[in-house]
Amino acid sequence: MSATRAARKRGKPASGAGAGAEAFKRRRKGDSSGDKVKSKGGGKMNEEISSDSESESLALRRTEEEEEEELEETAQEKKLRLAKVYLEQLRQQEEEKAEAREFEEDQVAGRLKEDVLEQRGRLQKSVAKEIQAPDPADIRILRGHQLSITCLVVTPDDLAIFSAAKDCTIIKWSVESGRKLHVIPRAKKGTEGQPPGHSTHVLCMAISSDGKYLASGDRSKLILIWEAQSCQHLYTFTGHRDAVSGLAFRRGTHQLYSTSHDRSVKVWNVAENSYVETLFGHQDAVAALDALSRECCVTAGGRDGTVRVWKIPEESQLVFYGHQGSIDSIQLINEEHMVSGADDGSVALWGLSKKRPLALQREAHGLRGEPGLEQPFWVSSVAALLNTDLVATGSHNNSVRLWQCGEGFRQLDLLYDIPLVGFVNSLKFSSAGDFLVAGVGQEHRLGRWWRIKEARNSVCIIPLRRAPRPPAAGS
Repeated sequence: MSATRAARKRGKPASGAGAGAEAFKRRRKGDSSGDKVKSKGGGKMNEEISSDSESESLALRRTEEEEEEELEETAQEKKLRLAKVYLEQLRQQEEEKAEAREFEEDQVAGRLKEDVLEQRGRLQKSVAKEIQAPDPADIRILRGHQLSITCLVVTPDDLAIFSAAKDCTIIKWSVESGRKLHVIPRAKKGTEGQPPGHSTHVLCMAISSDGKYLASGDRSKLILIWEAQSCQHLYTFTGHRDAVSGLAFRRGTHQLYSTSHDRSVKVWNVAENSYVETLFGHQDAVAALDALSRECCVTAGGRDGTVRVWKIPEESQLVFYGHQGSIDSIQLINEEHMVSGADDGSVALWGLSKKRPLALQREAHGLRGEPGLEQPFWVSSVAALLNTDLVATGSHNNSVRLWQCGEGFRQLDLLYDIPLVGFVNSLKFSSAGDFLVAGVGQEHRLGRWWRIKEARNSVCIIPLRRAPRPPAAGS
């Protein structure tokens, strides 16, 4: 021990292990100084390489530490961690399901609300302002009848149109192609064994809301029932004592209402091929009839100047006054409102709770005749897009007019004139509101007071395009 201490004091290396360690320290010191010299000569490149290697080693050490921590996780801790992850997934799924249920409930509630409003007649969708002015070049003209069109209907699926005319024929048209799908020819009087059909002017038609039955009425007091798909004749209803002027099916049923120039309203069950009852009240020939889903119908009383609402179960009627002339056309807008047209040139909007019109548009299609002797153009047809504020009227002033019903049906504002030459004897909107169909003839459907020679007896399909709605705020 004393020898070693003495050697250290003199600066000499000790023998054995101590000497070897001292030599190793000197060698490492020399290597370190050599590295410093090399780094001075090597420049910045050696420093960057050294820095990269150090960061890699640090990342490697961190990864190893994380792996060690994971290895250190016990089985119980792992189960707890997985359970938490699973519970979080379940919570997210339940939240998504709750949102979906809430969305569906909102949709169902909205539909139910619309159904309730529709049943009460208070649903009014605002579509009139969205309709763009129809281009006359886009109007499709279907030619096939030899005489004036008197009435028409559109099938509930908007795929076909039935039209009838003074030539006693009924034609089924394809909306898409404009071609004839079927023709029910005129039946000759007194000829046995011939196919069933009408032998006199067909004045009115109606189609059931399921598209199964078609009914047509003529001047010879007959109502013919057809299978709408095949145009096969099913039944013939007799009972009216004069021309059948109006037909309408109750929506959702096969109950048929009919009216006639004999001043009566009759109720039929088409599915059972049976007569139900007859109602009286009008004082003159009834000109038109319409119905929706309630067990009631509305009629235009012609020259007796009344509009009547018939409550079938109570066998009672409400009488409305407003027009000055013969009321020739009528249609329900919803369960509580209707529109009618008369030969005094006026168009009226009615509420079933008021005995007077809510709105009355006089001279709706202008005036005709020499100065000082002007007379209003007759309103020969009206139509309404169900549960909306859009109304159409027809006359023989070479145009169909589109109108917007104001708030509460207390105003009627003109939107557009659609040029059509001839008597517009019938108007019908498609169920979706994509097009309007007009039945045009050279003569009025009920008589031969005038004849417009330049008119063409035709069915006209008028497309109704809607303007794109502005994007919602923030979209």
